Amino acid sequence: MKLNVFKSKIHRATVTHADLEYEGSVTIDADLLERADILPYEAIHIWNVTQGTRLVTYALEGPRGSGCICVNGAAAHLNAPGDLVILATFADMDRAEAARHVPTVVRVDRQNRALDDTSQERPGPILNSISMS
Repeated sequence: MKLNVFKSKIHRATVTHADLEYEGSVTIDADLLERADILPYEAIHIWNVTQGTRLVTYALEGPRGSGCICVNGAAAHLNAPGDLVILATFADMDRAEAARHVPTVVRVDRQNRALDDTSQERPGPILNSISMS
């Protein structure tokens, strides 16, 4: 059996363009694609932190060093320049692969330049007021 496992993400990138007239996809700076281990035409989730929307499309390679995050086609209705987004990918793995897998997390600054922060994700806060019994 294969499990669909979180593979990588570009965390809290800023949408630089939204082009309704383009066919589809999201154009991403080649540096960010490389750092996040995302290939052109790979399926990618766009989770919009600003608007609370989620969608799936595919990645296209943008100019290296440009910082571009351009949401294209119908997805431009749900993402506007200045919105913060999380761009995430998933991969099918068997149980043994999934147990060894460590996702790649690329954090960026406000200009969508990769930061050197390679720390692992932490779970959200555990609230003492929640009783699990």
